[in-house]
Amino acid sequence: VYTLTNANMVVFLRTLKNIIFLDGYSSNISRCVDMKQRKLGRLKSHDSHVLMEQLLPLAMRSILPKEMFDVMIDLCSFYIQLCGKVLKVDELDQLQSRVVFTLCHMEKLFPPSFFIVMAHLTVHLVEDAKLGGLIQYQWMYPIETYLGKLKSYVCNRAQPEGSITEGYLTQEV
Repeated sequence: VYTLTNANMVVFLRTLKNIIFLDGYSSNISRCVDMKQRKLGRLKSHDSHVLMEQLLPLAMRSILPKEMFDVMIDLCSFYIQLCGKVLKVDELDQLQSRVVFTLCHMEKLFPPSFFIVMAHLTVHLVEDAKLGGLIQYQWMYPIETYLGKLKSYVCNRAQPEGSITEGYLTQEV
């Protein structure tokens, strides 16, 4: 129930290839779709975030069985609520119990090899939100973007630090 046939994979990838976003919202996800090899790759971290929150329910609704789709919707709605602009402290306990319940449903559908440490860490995201506040203030997207900009300054691979420093100073001047 958790695998896609070749025909379903083509439908999923075609859906992702045809989605268009506003400028600046997400990178062009259609460039990450390889229809020949039926693969999805080269996603940035923000693209994965957008995929998990908004695109998976859209792209998978006609492909997956109902029980699998319901679990996926629960997981995606968990991420939507957790990453929202407003986080109500009194609702976080309910969100915590919901994600545990969702993961229990997933244990019924997926094999034990699916549940690596990263799947378990979803349980602790609510605790992190309680301690650190809004998730947006903990995101690494701006830092990753800035590091990509600094990386573009490298001209001499033998001395990358000097190239970054020189490129940064040139940009500042």
